[in-house]
Amino acid sequence: METSELLKKVRKIEIKTRGLSNQVFSGEYHTAFKGRGMTFSEVREYAPGDPIRSIDWNVTARFNQPFVKVFEEERELTMMLIVDVSGSSNFGSKSQQKRDIITEISAVLAFSGTQNNDKIGAILFTDKVEKFIPPKKGKSHVLRIIRELIDFTPTGNGTNIHEAMSFFNSVTNKRSIAFLISDYYDKDFDRPLQIASRKHDLVSLIIRDRAEDQLPSLGLAPIVDFESGKRLWIDTSSKSVRNHYNQRKAAHQKYTIELLRKAGIDYTEIYTGQPYTKPLMQLFKKREAKR
Repeated sequence: METSELLKKVRKIEIKTRGLSNQVFSGEYHTAFKGRGMTFSEVREYAPGDPIRSIDWNVTARFNQPFVKVFEEERELTMMLIVDVSGSSNFGSKSQQKRDIITEISAVLAFSGTQNNDKIGAILFTDKVEKFIPPKKGKSHVLRIIRELIDFTPTGNGTNIHEAMSFFNSVTNKRSIAFLISDYYDKDFDRPLQIASRKHDLVSLIIRDRAEDQLPSLGLAPIVDFESGKRLWIDTSSKSVRNHYNQRKAAHQKYTIELLRKAGIDYTEIYTGQPYTKPLMQLFKKREAKR
């Protein structure tokens, strides 16, 4: 992609997603993803109702009247965007590919984190880890991540969530907020997912396209697997063929959801061609209610 065209795309996404993060998501993000630690701030005089355990006995003894320790939340966090850039992310039945909506959502989350002074990092993966962008602060760093998501050309086509999560677990020691953004065209990744969920605040964003959920009746049609590159001609007018496809698709979606639930991971499903603000807001509010 030409540099001028890339910059225009980055700027367009920045304007849209930064506005959303300012107007809609920043406060919700702050509430839904609070810092876990508490740091000492100051002491003040004891007031009726203060817990006894918060009394600073040294200061109390020195001034011969009760003082309590005041703690504040350790706000600074690290956000990791673990983004699926496999071949299937290039699918889109309408005006928007899955990769387009993945890029926008990643930008919204990154700008929301930046407004809360968080560090933002990214892992781009296919059937292997394609690129690791270490966490940093600042708008320029977020714009770099957006540029990579728009213009990066992966060498692999498949999806290996096991590999991506194992890499994340190995390079990230400090507890982080992690968004795994994928269409989940994979299986047998439960172990590293469970490890990451115990160590970090892991959230799953499942990206889907309506055309993939139900096979339409279009007669003899070519079906292309974006990840393997295989092309098959199938008779979509056959009810048994459509039922077989639909059943396999539904079973895999059920498998994915059950795996996430078993690991205790919050998730939401987001469809191409539809606003992603509503499912994200619902996810944030659900997390807020659980606190």
